Amino acid sequence: MPETIRVFAGDCTITFGDDDRRRQRGEVVVLLKPDDTLLVHDVDGYQPVAWLTRADTARAEVEDGTFTLVAATNDRRVRVECHTCYGISRYPGSEAGIPVGDCPDCDGPLVRADGSVACLGCSVDHAIPRRATVRQETCECGLPTMRVERGDAFDVCVDRDCEPLVAAVRERFDREWDCPYCGADLRILERGGLIAGCEEYPDCDTGFGVPDGAVVGDCDCGLPVFETRTGRRCLDTDCDAEVPRQRDQPQSNRS
Repeated sequence: MPETIRVFAGDCTITFGDDDRRRQRGEVVVLLKPDDTLLVHDVDGYQPVAWLTRADTARAEVEDGTFTLVAATNDRRVRVECHTCYGISRYPGSEAGIPVGDCPDCDGPLVRADGSVACLGCSVDHAIPRRATVRQETCECGLPTMRVERGDAFDVCVDRDCEPLVAAVRERFDREWDCPYCGADLRILERGGLIAGCEEYPDCDTGFGVPDGAVVGDCDCGLPVFETRTGRRCLDTDCDAEVPRQRDQPQSNRS
């Protein structure tokens, strides 16, 4: 169901907390967002005269052509009481994002925002890894493709049902590494995220999250080393082995 932004305009008194001495009055526009963020704007500048971000509770009471808005957290409270109402309305709202193409289902604009590619027309939403690069090339289904690093660079569709990232990573790295504790193959699995998990599960419950980065070498413990945005690290974040050596060529898949 589409989310809406509620807009209220009028001559209002804004009260902060329970202290009646902390009051302001003016002709203002008030926005109440779907995440219960309350913003009160007057004619001066870009900053609200009052706001409460993602309130724990927020309510709007409309009666007899006027309105009262209250938003509160554990330690803050903002109340907006309207004396003369100029208008009350609702508008469809979405996250603003970077345009990345057109929706193949409805021809609406696709935008990337906050870890997803979404259509502003039909509200279809595709969750993508936060550091994925959305490419200009499109998939056969018409959606954009993305480039994701998980040990190597993979180009897959933004729709995980069309071209799952886990399948591409599994084809490249499944059974590529050995469990450092029991010697069994590590399998590429999806458990809320991509992991390299021991084949002997549940007898050996070893599992390592596959990080965002490229494999660049071998750790002294035998596991791969990843080059990530924060530097080099072993697949095992608890590894105490020495600084890994870099290899010249990536490993090939074992048969």
